[in-house]
Amino acid sequence: MNKIGERLYNGLIKENPTFVLMLGMCPTLAVTTSAMNGLGMGLTTMVVLALSNAIISLLRNIIPDRVRIPAFIVIIASFVTLVQMILQAYIPTLYAALGIYIPLIVVNCIILGRAEAYASKNPVIPSLFDGIGMGLGFSFALTCIGAVREIIGAGEVFGFHFMPASYVPVNIFIMAPGAFFVLAALTAVQNYAKIKGEEKGKDMSKVQSGCGHDCASCASGCPSGKPEKAVAKEDKANE
Repeated sequence: MNKIGERLYNGLIKENPTFVLMLGMCPTLAVTTSAMNGLGMGLTTMVVLALSNAIISLLRNIIPDRVRIPAFIVIIASFVTLVQMILQAYIPTLYAALGIYIPLIVVNCIILGRAEAYASKNPVIPSLFDGIGMGLGFSFALTCIGAVREIIGAGEVFGFHFMPASYVPVNIFIMAPGAFFVLAALTAVQNYAKIKGEEKGKDMSKVQSGCGHDCASCASGCPSGKPEKAVAKEDKANE
């Protein structure tokens, strides 16, 4: 698999921000009252992820290590402000629906995490597609959660009614607790598929994140779960 395909696959499947890494839970639980809101938030985040990753990678050898986090936040905040103004001007209904969660993209741990773990250590093109892959994975997850909540809670999806007239919507699914129920159910389905695959002897190692160990007590010093030598070798190859 080429580098670009690998980054897209990584974001969509292997390290899906929502279903695998469990990152960005605040917008995931708050804005997924409908499939459209989930898709809008996901694509907005993808644009910021891709552009900020590209710029941070481009400036990775210029930004001093001591101020890299503040510099990353300034770059991310600039793109978030730009996207926010575009949404307000051209898609005001989506802007109103997402509300405060648009500016909060600045502190979304997915974006800062990819900037620190990948974009600051890799060339521009792979970093750009890493952001696109992670953004697509985030968009897919939020759209799925929003669609399930909307179908059960309102009997429709993307504004299309398809449930029979006798169907009684379960309103709790479009309220705050519904997000927890749906996220837990979808994550359980993924884990069930992984367990069944392992029982059949299939290699399910790609459906996971990192090394699977406790990062807080890990002495390897490697955020991606790889041994230090492997990271050093990979960084040297990318120079």
